Formats: sequence, structure tokens, C-alpha cells
Amino acid sequence: MTNISTPAALSTTTVAVLGLGAMGLPMATCLAPHAVVRAYDPTPERAALASERGVKAAASAREAARGADVVLLAVRNYAQLDSALFGDDGVAAVLEPGAVILLTSTVGIEPVRQVAAQLAEVGLHLVDAPVSGGPVRAGNGTLLITVGATDEAFGRVLPVLEVLAGTLKRMGPRPGDGQAMKTVNQLLCGVHIAAGAEALALARALGLDPAAALETLGAGAAESFMLGDRGPRMLQAYDDGGAEVRSRLDIFVKDMGIVTGAAKAVHLATPVAAAAEQLFLLGEARGLGASDDSAVITVVAPSSGAQAG
Repeated sequence: MTNISTPAALSTTTVAVLGLGAMGLPMATCLAPHAVVRAYDPTPERAALASERGVKAAASAREAARGADVVLLAVRNYAQLDSALFGDDGVAAVLEPGAVILLTSTVGIEPVRQVAAQLAEVGLHLVDAPVSGGPVRAGNGTLLITVGATDEAFGRVLPVLEVLAGTLKRMGPRPGDGQAMKTVNQLLCGVHIAAGAEALALARALGLDPAAALETLGAGAAESFMLGDRGPRMLQAYDDGGAEVRSRLDIFVKDMGIVTGAAKAVHLATPVAAAAEQLFLLGEARGLGASDDSAVITVVAPSSGAQAG
């Protein structure tokens, strides 16, 4: 195994990226100039995109991971995580002892701790490093990454994390600590999206020009990253075909479920987060799960023409 505790060694480090979705593909391309990157995605179109961007696409997860120093996982949920590691094409069976699994996904605190224990039994490290910031920041290496990992595991992947991160925060020494911080982060993100949807729907219903309202809100104390990022796509949500999908609505169904589940586990009331969760669930029930999460505005106001009389 290559020791990648120094940035100079990154050029000889092999990183396998499993999952080439909205976040996995730009992270793979961000890493490609700095390390040996092999990638796998079950969707041929995503693998083809990786090849076009200078990333070597493998025919299977195990082919990508065999001999790798780091396996970066960009999966949607715990089921995909478990399959990627321990399923029929699971990579845990082909990695050398000492290799590091770098989990960039949000799957919840306890599932990550359970997986870390399973990996430790076969001599593999898990670095819990959920990312935040969206595809553009994934591509230019300016993500927010919150980490839970042992000193040894963190040191092994620090150069990789530094390529991907604009802000890197190690929250604690245990896998799951990164998930805990990401859970807090997603509470605010989900609430901000839901609140932005309500605000823009209200502006329209009151007869205001939605674009002008969004511009005005962005100049004052009501401004937030989510309003500025999702707001323009909320204005496109009523167009034929809706807005470009950059973050699926069903991702926030998952994430807000993690938020409210974690809060219940520590007996903390989160009524605002719970209300936002219900809004995303309603959107999923209306068939919007694969739409951009900005489409949640159509749950608040199904018609773009609703205005005050």
C-alpha cells in the first residue's frame, strides 16, 4: 500500500471512485490531474462521460478497486453503500489490508459506525467524509467536507481530501462524527429550501414579479445560499420539463428522514425540520422524486398563476 500522508505522494496514489452521479463524476474529474483515478458506474452513459473527461472507466466495481489505496464512494443511500462494499461486486473482498474507504455520502450516523466496524474486521479503514456544496464545487475542489476518522485513516487520505475541499473540518475521531455534522447541515439546507419555496410562492400569489422578488431578497437579510442557488430553478419549476436536475428531490426525503430520526434518537424536538420533511414527502408522493428539489415549490403552489384577487 502507498503511504499518502504527504501531498507529494498523491501522484502515485490510486483512487477508485464508485458512483459517477451528480457528485461522483465531478469529484473524479477533480482528482484525475493529481492521482491515478479509476471509476465505475453501472450506467454506461455516466462511465462514458468519465472517459471523455480523462478518467479511466472500469467494467466493474471490483476492477476499479483492485489494488487501490483509496476507494471513494459516492452512493445515494445505505443500501447502495452496503452493496458497493459487500454485495456481489463488493469491493471489500478485493482490497488489500490498510486500504481506505472514503465515504462522501450522507447515509446516517449509526449505519456508518456499523460499516466501519465490519471493515475493521478485515483490516480496512473507513473515513466518514460527507460532502456539501453541489456539483460545481465538487468539480472545482471547493466542497465543505466534514470528517470523522481515526488519526491513521485521516492521515492516509488527507491529500485526497485537500484536493476536493474548500473547507475541511475534522469533527471527531470516529466514523459517524462526520455524518453527525452533515445531519445538522442538512437540517438547515432542507429547511432553507422549503422556506425559499414558500417565500417565492407567496410573492407570486401577492402579485409580485417572482424574479424581482428573488433579486430583492438576495440583497437583504433574508438571503441564504439555498435561496440564491435554488431560487432561480424554482422560477423554472413551472416550465415544461421543469428545472435542470442538479439535486434530486428524493435526496432530501432521505436526508430529512436522517435529520428527524437522529433528533428523535436524542429526544430533541425539531418541529421546523419535521414540517420541511413532510413537504419533500408530499413532493415525492406527487411523482417529483427524480425532479430537482427546487420543484418543491410546486407542492406549495401547484399553479404558477396563483395570485391574490
